[in-house]
Amino acid sequence: MTQQLDFEAATTPRSKPQKKSKVRRIPPYNVVLLNDDDHTMDFVVEVLSKVFGYKLERCVQLTLLAHTSGRSVIWTGTKELAELKVEQVGTLHEKQDGADIGPLGCDIEPAPGS
Repeated sequence: MTQQLDFEAATTPRSKPQKKSKVRRIPPYNVVLLNDDDHTMDFVVEVLSKVFGYKLERCVQLTLLAHTSGRSVIWTGTKELAELKVEQVGTLHEKQDGADIGPLGCDIEPAPGS
């Protein structure tokens, strides 16, 4: 009995089965505007417009939501950019009667479902 070798099978390198690669998503973070009684609505709207580039209507909506519910999610993205946005908000201060009222209350938190 002669045994015949499959030349192609004998010379073709075998590769390991490839694992399915999972796409690792960066978890999103929310920038949250906190309500306070110190800053004027005009100032809050101006800050949102400057930092986030929102149109007037969107700024007013977000400001009113923070005023009525105590907080408003004003932006969602990567943690690094969320931290930058909070820092940018913090650089803008309101002055009333010559006194510095300080920056808006603003924080970051992990977005739900992340």
